[in-house]
Amino acid sequence: MREIISDFFSSLLLSIGFTDIIDIIIVAFVIYKVLEFIKETRAEQLVKGLFVLGLMTFLSSVLNLYTLNWILLGTLQIGVIALVILFQPELRRALEYIGRSKIMPSNFMDLDKERAKHLINEFARAVENFSANRIGALIIIERETALNDIIETGTTVDAEVSSELLGNVFYEGAPLHDGAVIVRGDRLVAAGCVLPLTQNKNINKELGTRHRAGIGITEISDAIAIVVSEETGIISMAIDGKLSRFLDVKTVEKTLFSTYLESDVDRRFSKIKPLWGRKKDAPK
Repeated sequence: MREIISDFFSSLLLSIGFTDIIDIIIVAFVIYKVLEFIKETRAEQLVKGLFVLGLMTFLSSVLNLYTLNWILLGTLQIGVIALVILFQPELRRALEYIGRSKIMPSNFMDLDKERAKHLINEFARAVENFSANRIGALIIIERETALNDIIETGTTVDAEVSSELLGNVFYEGAPLHDGAVIVRGDRLVAAGCVLPLTQNKNINKELGTRHRAGIGITEISDAIAIVVSEETGIISMAIDGKLSRFLDVKTVEKTLFSTYLESDVDRRFSKIKPLWGRKKDAPK
């Protein structure tokens, strides 16, 4: 028996080629990313339900429970349509995540260092004022993913970003103070915008709509959300669906600087031509 098992594994290992290994790695990576994507979302519960349904179908077949097996198989056959309906928010989020690209870079990344520094200083001054006076604010900084559909929900402003302008927009009683502002490059393109709320059920119950909207927009895009609580003046930032709270102004500045500088370095390296592609200078 031991020899049979040994021969089986030996033949199995010998039959595996390089392409098989690549195939296994790709499939494992895809499964890992899918599990990571559905983790801590409503889809996680749906996947558990599908697993139980599949297990029941298998057991009913093994135990010769023909009627139950027939019903379960029929349910699975029409389940594809049901899955599309049930998973619609998750499927949309997944496709938006896959569709992110860097083909058309954001204007924010095209700012030179001095303009970026000026812009970040304006953000810092505004956020410091909002926090000190407990003025609620929601600032969305567009990066690679275009937010045109979000911009259309608000009022077009198209003005250069300044702490004074942000202060006027979020001043309590101002017509647009309840929505979000969208910043593209060094321009405030729209205010009073409506953002999608996060569907994450594990969010702190104390967080209100403003924070949930800030997290939600960063789940479907690579935007940066700066949130100031109206009740407490606490400063928060959301990136990639993760919220960091209890920040000070210096932390906000450092985060924005690191975001710009990282992209600036990438852009500088992309302009450097490889040495091995150059032709030798012709003799004079």
